[in-house]
Amino acid sequence: MTRLQRGFTLMEAVVVMVLTGILVGAVMVFIQAPILGYTDTARRAEITDTADTAVRRIARDLHLALPNSVRITGSNQVLEFLSTRTGGRYRYATDAGAGDILDFSAADTSFDVLGPAIAQQTGDQIVVFNLGIPGADAYNGDNRSNFVSAAGNTITLASKLFPFDSPSHRFQVVDKPVTYFCDLTAGKLWRYFGYTIQALQTSTDTIVELDALVTPATATKGKSLLAQNVSACAFVYDSSVTERSGLVSLRLSFTQSGETVSLYHAIHVSNVP
Repeated sequence: MTRLQRGFTLMEAVVVMVLTGILVGAVMVFIQAPILGYTDTARRAEITDTADTAVRRIARDLHLALPNSVRITGSNQVLEFLSTRTGGRYRYATDAGAGDILDFSAADTSFDVLGPAIAQQTGDQIVVFNLGIPGADAYNGDNRSNFVSAAGNTITLASKLFPFDSPSHRFQVVDKPVTYFCDLTAGKLWRYFGYTIQALQTSTDTIVELDALVTPATATKGKSLLAQNVSACAFVYDSSVTERSGLVSLRLSFTQSGETVSLYHAIHVSNVP
């Protein structure tokens, strides 16, 4: 007995394809919006996280800035300061004739620390009473001397006549300068570190001068990329917001896929030398 075998006709196949296309199109209409919404939310979260991380890093560094060492140039896109590692109080008077004071009447090479001993690290320098003005400016070396060694509570330094005695008899141990640079041409925020202290701040908006400071790079100096997609940037410094502190204002904008996230953050920096 012969059985008739039948398949799909061309018309039936076309109808099925059309109906399937209609169903797929209908489904896409309903799921497209949630998918796009999720993608947009994820992108915004990523941009916000990048901005927040950048601001927090800058704020953490600024909290270690040497008093009165913050300076800004380059159309408010270059922020520099001297980073302190530690500090303490120096002996300013002998105890029954004993003790090594920091002498302000002649060049001195050592003094006693009142309090915990300070360990020396390569490149450390001692700064006393930095006012950021001519005659008391650490960038110019007016009140800065090389940290030579430490033995117990006695610090030995390169011979120096410090110009002013700190009213609170404090000193800071300066590590190296730190610069944050917004390269708006490339949309990048860079952090430069570990280079030699310069009397004059770099005055250009290009990356060339800053790159020259850290080239050739070593293990203790160089630059790191802090953020990308930077579309706007401004650093503003008010040195006299209070008697004891200044205020650094940061305005950063990040743009990605046509969306922009802007962040404003204000950081108090101690200006008590």
